[in-house]
Parts: sequence; C-alpha cells; structure tokens
Amino acid sequence: MSMTSPRATRRVALGVSYRGTQYKGWQSQPGGGTVQDALESALAAFAVEPVKVLCAGRTDAGVHGINQVVHLDTTLDRAPFSWVRGTNAFLPSDIAVQWAKEVTPDFHARNSAQGRRYAYVLLEAAVRPAIEAGQVGWVFRPLDLAAMEQAAACLIGEHDFSSFRSAQCQSPTPIKELRAIRIRRCRAPVGMAGAYWRFDFEGKAFLHHMIRNIMGCLIAVGTGTQPPSWMQQVLAARNRQVAAPTFSPDGLYFLGPQYDPVWELPTEVPGMAWLPD
Repeated sequence: MSMTSPRATRRVALGVSYRGTQYKGWQSQPGGGTVQDALESALAAFAVEPVKVLCAGRTDAGVHGINQVVHLDTTLDRAPFSWVRGTNAFLPSDIAVQWAKEVTPDFHARNSAQGRRYAYVLLEAAVRPAIEAGQVGWVFRPLDLAAMEQAAACLIGEHDFSSFRSAQCQSPTPIKELRAIRIRRCRAPVGMAGAYWRFDFEGKAFLHHMIRNIMGCLIAVGTGTQPPSWMQQVLAARNRQVAAPTFSPDGLYFLGPQYDPVWELPTEVPGMAWLPD
C-alpha cells in the first residue's frame, strides 16, 4: 500500500491595504463585518481550504490600513504574485493584498514587529468634508502648529499613558514608548483659508484608542481651548476622565509595522503616496 507524504507547511506574509469606513474594525467577530473576516473568506476561496491570519496591529472600526501585515500557515505552494492576484479576485473593492512573501516559521506578524507607524489626516476648513468624508478628520477652527508641537513634546518617551487609554483596552500595561510625533501643515484647499494637516505617530506599540485620544487633546491645544502645558497635566494624571474626548477614527491610517531588515518585507506601498505630505 502506498502512502502519500504530508505536504510541507509554509508561512506566508501578506501586506494588506483597506478603507475601514464600512467595517467593524480589523478583528474577526461572530457576526462578521470585519476586515479580517473578509480577508480570511477571500483567502479560503483562493486556497480552497480554511485560512486563518494573524495581524501586526488591530485597527478599530472606521480606521484604515495602508500596509497592514499578516501571516498565515498553509500547505498550498503558490508563487507570491498568485497570492496577491488570486486573493484579490475574491476581495471587495475596498480591501486589497499589496504583496506576498514566503517567510520562515520564526516570523510572526505581531511579535516580530519592532515598531508601528500611524498617520492621522485632518482637514481644517469652515465646511465639513464631502469628497473625502470618512477618510479625513475635520476641525473648523484654525490650528496653531507651535502650540501642538509644544504639547506633543512631553509625550515622547516611555510613559504611563492611562489618560489616553480606552476602558476596553486589553493591554497588560499602560506603559508604552512613543518614539516620535511629527505634525505638519500640508496643501491647502484651493480658494479656502484652511488646510490639510498630517500627524505621524511612531512607537513600539499603542493602547486601544491611544492615538485618537492624543489627537483629541492636540486639537484642544491647537484650537486654543487648552494651553500646551495642559498636555503634561493630562499625562501626569493617569486618568482618562481628564483628557479630551476620543477623536474621530475617519482620518486614522495604520501605515504598517516596522521589522528587522533581515525579513526583507516591503515598507512602502502605493497607498502611502496618496496621503498628503
């Protein structure tokens, strides 16, 4: 009697972009409606077998992903371009696999990440967004760049970020390292006094709603509602109740994780060029 040898298991990393507006966040839920649900369904249709993925960073409802990285284990032997084109054939138009690469079993999308990058895109204008609705945050009052930069400076480094942590956060500790916050005024809408703003955040890991809660406080400072020194008071309080309300998810983009170059994974995808700079 002949016996067929079991097929070898391969680990594949994928880069995924998505517009989060119509989804309940990244993480799979019993009722469906998440980015992970859509991606795993498409992968299963392509691979003709159940597929589970693990991501580098979970995103909330309404938050977008530019270069989300996931890994999966499979016995399917396919070229990288097949994973991209084959999976995309089963995905909705607002989710697309950007790249694929076979990696060794010791690669882990979440645990191998050395850092994570986010960008928040904000429209400062008298009139709310329409064309870019769901893709940018909005403020109708003018913003003060110097005041926001002064306020942001006290957040850099390792701190207890309890004041910027949601009640649903599952992190075992509120202590995180925020490595950089860069704020810049980008191109202004033609014929209008306002502008687009871009806020970039870089850190090893983030708490649930941490960036959106920081954004709420930065907007309070930028519009003159609070002085720059108030941010230090909020941080020191370690109390969510003293901070500003959680800001809209619309303009938040997960740019992707940062890995050791040894993995040779793409760090830039076309969607990054779409963001204002």
